[in-house]
Amino acid sequence: MPAKPKVAPSAKPAKPRMTLAEAMSALEQAGSEQTRKTYLRHGASEPLFGVSFATLKTLLKKIGVDHELALALWDTGNVDARNLAMKVAEPAVMSAADLDRWARAGLMRGCGNYVAALAAEGPHAMALAAKWLQATDRPEAATGWLLVAALAMNDEQVSEAWLRERLAEIEQTIHSAPNAQREAMNHALIMIGCHSPELRSLATAAAKRIGKVNVDHGDTACKTADAASYIEKTWTHSLAKGFASPAAHERSRESMRLRC
Repeated sequence: MPAKPKVAPSAKPAKPRMTLAEAMSALEQAGSEQTRKTYLRHGASEPLFGVSFATLKTLLKKIGVDHELALALWDTGNVDARNLAMKVAEPAVMSAADLDRWARAGLMRGCGNYVAALAAEGPHAMALAAKWLQATDRPEAATGWLLVAALAMNDEQVSEAWLRERLAEIEQTIHSAPNAQREAMNHALIMIGCHSPELRSLATAAAKRIGKVNVDHGDTACKTADAASYIEKTWTHSLAKGFASPAAHERSRESMRLRC
C-alpha cells in the first residue's frame, strides 16, 4: 500500500492587529479615577483615562511591537495612549525627528525614562544625547540626561571618557539646573556610577562633593535618592547576584521600557 503523501502543516493565521480605535477603547475601559488623580499629581495633563502600568503591560503582550500603532497612539495626545505608544514602538525604526518630538512633550514624572530608553535602543542615541543636552527646551534637556543614564546602563560600548565628561558636567551644574533637569541629572549620576568599577569610584566621590540635591516633587510621595548610598546599595545587590556590575545586571534583563 503506497505511503500517504506528507501534508505540509498549514501556516498559522496572522495575528490580527489591534486598531487605534480598539486600543483607545481598551484604555478607556481600563482607566480608573484613582489612578487618573495620581497621574495628575505626577505632572500628567488631560486628556487621560488613568490606566495602570500593569494594564499597559497586559496590552503590550496582546499588541507586541506595532510601530504604526505607536505613532497613531502618540498623536492622540492622550497620556495613557502615549504611555502605551512608548512600549509598542520599534526602536530600530524610530526616527530622530519623532524622538525629538516625543522628548519635547513634557511627560508625566518618570515617563521621560521611556523616551530615553527608546532612543538608547535605537541608532540615533549618541547624536540625540549631544543635541538634547544642549537644548534650551527643558523637557528635552531633562530627557537628554535620562538618555545618558540609559546609555550608562544599557550600552556596553559607550565611551567611559564620554561618561566621565558627563559626570564632570553634572558636578559643575546640577545645583543651578532647573528642577526637572536636576532630578534627571541625579539619576544619571547614579547610573554612571553603576557602569563600571572605575566610574563607581568617580561617581561616588562626585556625589559626596555635590551633597544633597534638592528636587521639588510636588504633591507626591517621591523622594530624591542620595546618589552615593544608592550607588553602593545597587553594586552590593548586583555583585551578590553574580554580575560584574549593575549595568551588566541590567543588560541581562528585559528593557525597563517593557517590564515596568
